Amino acid sequence: MNVMIFLGSESDFDVIDDALKILKDFGVSFGVEVTSAHRSPDRTHKLLREAETRGAEVFIAVAGKAAHLAGVVAAQTVRPVIGVPVESGGLAGMDALLSTVQMPTGVPVATMALGKHGGTNAALFAVEILALHDEGLAGKLRDHREAMKRWVQEDSRALGE
Repeated sequence: MNVMIFLGSESDFDVIDDALKILKDFGVSFGVEVTSAHRSPDRTHKLLREAETRGAEVFIAVAGKAAHLAGVVAAQTVRPVIGVPVESGGLAGMDALLSTVQMPTGVPVATMALGKHGGTNAALFAVEILALHDEGLAGKLRDHREAMKRWVQEDSRALGE
């Protein structure tokens, strides 16, 4: 397994739908577990250790509200952690965004955008990290970028007609 994804709640699955498709399309192996930094800290620690043993190179933590999951994971590993804050509650995700982006010095978390866009970008960022030592994956990323460029160009032409 290359990427381990932790969700703070089952309701966060919709945030990573597109991310899972991206990881599959790139041929990146992954695991997904629901665990909470607050409600199941021992489970979170156990799952993290098991994921490292199984070869996880990058962690993605998806959580809303206080969103401490990414920080808790980052505090327990030296592998890259990508945080995806989730829109929830009365603060429309600002609480999760600020909790995720304000990690203390020495315990970094790469923070993505709120919600689905953040989930998608987290998957792509994980692929970029893995591509540092995998030229085949790097080639797939270059192809993906070219495909996006063609899509934008074709879309622009269609608007001009």
